[in-house]
This record gives sequence, C-alpha cells and structure tokens, in this order.
Amino acid sequence: MIRINLAPERGRRRKVGFKGIKLGLPAFNLGMLFGVVYLALVLGIGMYWWFLISTKASLTAKIDNANRELTALKAQIGQESKVRDLALELRKRVDVIEAITKAPGQKIQLVEAFASVIPNDLWVTAFEERSGQVKISGSAFSPTAIADFMSNLRSSGKFKDVDLVVTRRDLARPSPLVTFEVTCRYEG
Repeated sequence: MIRINLAPERGRRRKVGFKGIKLGLPAFNLGMLFGVVYLALVLGIGMYWWFLISTKASLTAKIDNANRELTALKAQIGQESKVRDLALELRKRVDVIEAITKAPGQKIQLVEAFASVIPNDLWVTAFEERSGQVKISGSAFSPTAIADFMSNLRSSGKFKDVDLVVTRRDLARPSPLVTFEVTCRYEG
C-alpha cells in the first residue's frame, strides 16, 4: 500500500517571490486570528464604554451648571418682579399726590361738606373717596342716627345717590352698637 500525504509540511513556508526577492510568509494560524479579533473587540468595547462614561460625566456636569444658573436666574426674576411691584405702588402714590396737588381745594371742600352732616351720636370709622364715589363706614347708638346721617347727606345738596349698603347690630356688647356702611357720590 502506498501512502501519499497531500497536506503541507509543518513549518514549511510558502515562498513568495518578486523579481528575485523571496519572502517567506508564516503559516496561517486560525487560533491566533480569533485571539487578535477577540482582543480588538474587547479593546473596542472598552474604549466605547470609556467614551460613554466620560460623555455621561460631562453631561452631568453641564446639567448641574445649568441647574445652578437656573436657580440664580429664578432668584433674579423674583427680585425683578418685586421691583416691578414697588414701581407700580410708587406710581399709584405719585398719581394720588398729583391728583391732590391739582385740586387741593376740592378735597378740603369734600371734608368740610362731610363734617357738617355728621350727627353727634354717630362715629365714622372709615372714609374712602375714589373719583367722586364715597364709601363711609361707622357705628351709631341707634338706627335713627344712621337715618339722620343719610338724610343730612341728601339735604346738603353736595352728595347724590346716597345708599345704605349694610347695617348690623352687635347684641353681644352691653350697649349694642349699630355698624353701617353708606355709599354716595360727591358733586361739590
């Protein structure tokens, strides 16, 4: 029996030649190829993981900076709204002062006309005037005093549309007082 071995010899190198130069290539080893591919794959995955971790860290830092900046801006906006409210309040005060200085005699005439119609057994606790509309709150010993006050306002000729908004009697006190609220229009 004749045996023929067609497999290449181990350690035998293939000779590649190029114009008289002979180069020898190592024998192909499949295990080394998979080892190199595995190592490259592990290194690639590791570098990608490192890239993701560093990106996450930088994004987290940016978010923290943005949150700090947002907090500072919210505080600044809060201060600006307070300043805006104060400016509005000051504008209202300036408007009142301008209205008083334009017609100083009109306010004095209103107070004089009002003082002349108050009965002796009636107390005024609040007096508010806005563009001719007058709102008066107070207390009296009897409903008769409130009726006298309202008729005095009408008969003065300077107050129109005199209306009684509310009256209440507090029975819990030893001497029950009647509280009231009256509205009218001043046409001095």
